[in-house]
Amino acid sequence: MNRRRLLAGGAAGAAIAGPLATPYLAGAQPRIRWRCPNSFPKTIETLYSAAEIVARRVREMSDGAFEITVSGPGEVVPGLQILDAVSQGSVECGFTSGIYYFGKDPALALTGALPMGMVSRTMFAWLHYGGGREQLKPVFNDHNVHAIPAGQTGAQMGGWFRKEIRSVDDLKGLKFRIAGVGGAVMQRLGTVPQQIAPNDIYPALERGVIDAAEYIGPYDDEKLGFVRVARYYYYPGFQEVAPSNDLMVNLRAWEALPPAYQAMLETAGAEAWNATVAKYDVLNPPALRRLVAQGAQLRAYPREVLTALYRAAQDLYVEIGEANPRFKRIHEHWDKFRLEQTQWFRVAEDPLANFLAAMSVQR
Repeated sequence: MNRRRLLAGGAAGAAIAGPLATPYLAGAQPRIRWRCPNSFPKTIETLYSAAEIVARRVREMSDGAFEITVSGPGEVVPGLQILDAVSQGSVECGFTSGIYYFGKDPALALTGALPMGMVSRTMFAWLHYGGGREQLKPVFNDHNVHAIPAGQTGAQMGGWFRKEIRSVDDLKGLKFRIAGVGGAVMQRLGTVPQQIAPNDIYPALERGVIDAAEYIGPYDDEKLGFVRVARYYYYPGFQEVAPSNDLMVNLRAWEALPPAYQAMLETAGAEAWNATVAKYDVLNPPALRRLVAQGAQLRAYPREVLTALYRAAQDLYVEIGEANPRFKRIHEHWDKFRLEQTQWFRVAEDPLANFLAAMSVQR
């Protein structure tokens, strides 16, 4: 063996391998520190933690160079003013839901949830692969925001009632704590919607100030103690079938980020979105069993009631669309996708799911 050639080759190899072996240095990346107020209280830890998942993943992927500090509602920004704060640049980003800002722009509700809408799986498909985010981008841009879907509760419950609902007539005059577009739909059937903060719902039900209340689902509802003051627990949650929540980023702050950091946020948002659905799927079944053991009476909304709610929702969307052409255009895109997916699920998903559910009851 030629010793000189071996030594020369080794030196050359070392020269080539040297740069490849250089460790990644966080200092080589821009160090960025962002604040992220959260619309959801820390007690609702599953939703609150969606923002923490984003922050943790971004920190890990950037080796600590990109830090996002998450705070609860009211610590930096009131929970329902996050869109304004992000839009104005008071904070760099915030975790919230477009449905809270329905009054500012009806089209913002399409990024969260519309009554009688899509399930979580089809909502994710519409947003990321069905053109939903492209449809919604101009809406957010008008508010100086880049929105990243980053949280989901999955299917919600219909709510807690002090009395049974047997017909549409039972909804008339009912004082119901229900937020956003769902409240507007219920109002068409004679219900009186009420906007009440989570911590104030229980005393309002206990004192009879309201007759019913919806919040999220078994795991979160159990912590608020509704079963002690309103035992009838109705399903399905027509008002928020699959409410998506967003990491809203100030548009200028977003555009100033290096592409690698933008990719980190997008990737972390997708993980957080699916992680929250998965967590609720794990936590809700045992919570529902505990609630039934404590006296909750599960009730399905009568078909007559659901049919009336569906029709009221469709009429509402037509009226909103007549006053807001952009809402109409995006809603038509959303609804076409929803109907197509519904037909597909009727063939591929629902028959087997219904069969397995029936067989499970017989075991």
